[in-house]
Amino acid sequence: MQAPQLFTFLTLGVCYAAAWSVSNFLMTGPKAYLTYTTSVALGAQSGIEECKFQFAWERWNCPENALQISTHSRLSATRETSFIHAISSAGVMYTITKNCSMGDFENCGCDESVNGKTGGHGWIWGGCSDNVDFGERISKLFVDGLEKGKDARALMNLHNNKAGRLAVRATMKRTCKCHGISGSCSVQTCWLQLADFREMGRYLKAKYDRALKMETGERPARAGNSADGRRAPAEALPARLETELVFLEESPDFCARNASLGVLGTEGRECLQGGREAAQGERRGCRRLCGDCGLRVEERRSEVLASCNCRFQWCCVVRCDQCRQAVTKHYCARPRG
Repeated sequence: MQAPQLFTFLTLGVCYAAAWSVSNFLMTGPKAYLTYTTSVALGAQSGIEECKFQFAWERWNCPENALQISTHSRLSATRETSFIHAISSAGVMYTITKNCSMGDFENCGCDESVNGKTGGHGWIWGGCSDNVDFGERISKLFVDGLEKGKDARALMNLHNNKAGRLAVRATMKRTCKCHGISGSCSVQTCWLQLADFREMGRYLKAKYDRALKMETGERPARAGNSADGRRAPAEALPARLETELVFLEESPDFCARNASLGVLGTEGRECLQGGREAAQGERRGCRRLCGDCGLRVEERRSEVLASCNCRFQWCCVVRCDQCRQAVTKHYCARPRG
C-alpha cells in the first residue's frame, strides 16, 4: 500500500470508524511506511479534534463530512479547506516529532545537531531538542503524497500543508536548565521543545482569520507536487506567503443547509448565550449562529445528574453524592409561524 493510500485509509478510519485498528493491514505495504502508521493516524486525529475545538462555536464547525483531505473535497478551495490541510499536516508532524524524541522509532532520536554551541549570552545549546526535521519529512511524505494533480487547487493544498508544518516550528519554545555553583545559574543549557498543540491550533486559527485569497494572476498555470520531486509550492508562490494560509474561492455563509456542498446549516445547533462575564466569542455566539442566519434562539431546560457534596475521607477517598441540577442550553430554531 502506497503512503498516500495508507494515509487516506487512516484519515477516513480515524474520522468515521471508532473500531479501526492498525493491525488490519500490518501484513501489507512497505515496512518503512508501516513504522509510522500509528503515529500518522494519531496525528491526523489530533488535527481533527483541534479543528473541532477551534470552530466549536462558529457557523462552520469542522463537521466530519468536510474532513477528507483530498483535492476534490466538497468544500472546494475555501479558507476552511486551507485550515483542514494545515492543521492535519501540523498534527502528523507534531505527533511524529513527539514519538521520535521519546525514542519510539529505532531510526530517530533527539536533535543534538547544535549541542555545545553558544546560543546567546550566558547559555549554550544542549539537552534533547525535539527533532522537527524528522517529523517534517514524514509528514511531508504522507500528507503531501495525497496530491496528484498539477492544478491551482493542488498547489493551494500543498502550500497550506507546508504552512501547517511551519506553524509547528514557529510555536516551538526554548527550555533552559541552570548550572553553576549553589544554583547561581551562571550558565544555562537550553533546548527547543514543541509547544502545546492547543497553541498550534490558536496559531493556525489566527492564520485562518486572515487567510489570503489568491487571484488568478498570482498562481501559475502549472503547479507541482513537493511529495514526488516535482515543483515545490514555495517555488510557485511568493515567498512572503510561505507561512500564510491561502484559498481560491469564497466560502458559503454556512447558515443554510446545502447538501451538494456538504454544508449542514446552523438550525438545531447549540449556541452560547453568554452574560456580561463571558468572553466576546461567547457573547456573540447565538447572534452569529442564529440571529444573523434568520433563526431564533430557543431555550431548553433539563435536569442532569452531577456530583455534589463531595468530601474527603481518611485515607484517601473522595466520596460524593449525586444531585439533580437544572441546566439551561440555547439552540438555533426556525422562527415561529
